[in-house]
Amino acid sequence: MSAKAMEVIKNEVENNPVVLYMKGTPDFPQCGFSARSAEALKACGVPFKAVNVFDDEEVYRQGVKTYSNWPTIPQLYVGGELVGGSDIVIEMFQSGELKTMLENAVSQAG
Repeated sequence: MSAKAMEVIKNEVENNPVVLYMKGTPDFPQCGFSARSAEALKACGVPFKAVNVFDDEEVYRQGVKTYSNWPTIPQLYVGGELVGGSDIVIEMFQSGELKTMLENAVSQAG
């Protein structure tokens, strides 16, 4: 894991209120878990940065797992903190907690 990769991820997480590391893009997800996570975020109506882990294998595919110490992708960061993966995102979406968390993060950043 390169220092460059850690720096890139750290900057993205700290400078964007909501970041989703996923396989593919929100419009063209490349796995079901990423698709469901992106759909939940879109349904909340809050802007978010989506990062396709396939765009740079060294930085993202392995780097984000090392950065977070979380073994799977997708990974959602809100307010600089790891929220979790697809199961957690969907659970929080269904309870309404995700929308509140996202709105708070975006309003604090704005």
